[in-house]
Amino acid sequence: MLSFVFRRLASAVPTLFIVVTISFFLMRFAPGGPFNLERPLSPQTMANLNKAYGLDLPLWQQYLRYLGNVVRGDFGPSYIYRDNTVDQLIGMGLPYSIELGLWALGVALVGGIAAGTFAALRQNSFIDVAIMTLSTVGVTVPNFVVGPVLTLVFAVTLSWLPAGGWGDGSLRFLILPMIALALPQLAVFARLTRGAMIEALHTDHIRTARAYGLPARTVVVTHAMRAAMLPVVSYLAPCAAALLTGSAVIETLFTIPGVGRFFVLGAINRDYTLVMGTVVLIAVFVIVFNLVVDILYGLLDPRVRHE
Repeated sequence: MLSFVFRRLASAVPTLFIVVTISFFLMRFAPGGPFNLERPLSPQTMANLNKAYGLDLPLWQQYLRYLGNVVRGDFGPSYIYRDNTVDQLIGMGLPYSIELGLWALGVALVGGIAAGTFAALRQNSFIDVAIMTLSTVGVTVPNFVVGPVLTLVFAVTLSWLPAGGWGDGSLRFLILPMIALALPQLAVFARLTRGAMIEALHTDHIRTARAYGLPARTVVVTHAMRAAMLPVVSYLAPCAAALLTGSAVIETLFTIPGVGRFFVLGAINRDYTLVMGTVVLIAVFVIVFNLVVDILYGLLDPRVRHE
């Protein structure tokens, strides 16, 4: 198992290199720049800014300089937030994104697995159709629609919850963004669990367990659930990375100072280093969670061998 982990970590290096390279050149080729304002700066001021941030160098030199800094863990200064480096901005925003993401991931995972299992055990019933219909709606309706609707109903109309902001970090400030962030993923987990559970319940070893007279709860929880979790675990890696690094839309809608909001502001203002830093952060999360998922595969399915 350890050799497998080391092999996966070694394969992550070229993956990160490709992500950094593509992101760097895409940002540089995008129209505009970090200092292109509505009211243009004087040519001398623009030249001084470009020289100060190394933007006057040839593109290949900028790339090599940035690559060397990234290897040392330095994402450079922010072009817009000039009193902070990108490392500092990520350090400030990441705790908010992780806390919100953990709540949303827990709600999506527990709620999706419970709903999908409940629907599978009552296949083709009214409850099954209702759960799958709601899941389809949850998948198709984007969270930038769900978020304002939740705010309009529970914050503006009923005045039960705050409309936005982090406040004191209590749960009442997190409920609306957490639900808006979790609902699409909950719907996906429910559909994946239902399909995998139905397939697992019709396998030979489940029929054998039932024939031996095992209780229904033992058959479902101990035997069928283990096999049904494989597709859920497969989707867990990208889902967890997206939720824990912050949803750009949700954090912007609810004015939460997380990494996702910094990414949006950086993209709008052409803050190259800030956008690059968040992209690399998301790539690292995806790689780490994919490694975790591969390890979980070995625990859930004895047929999987990493050695």
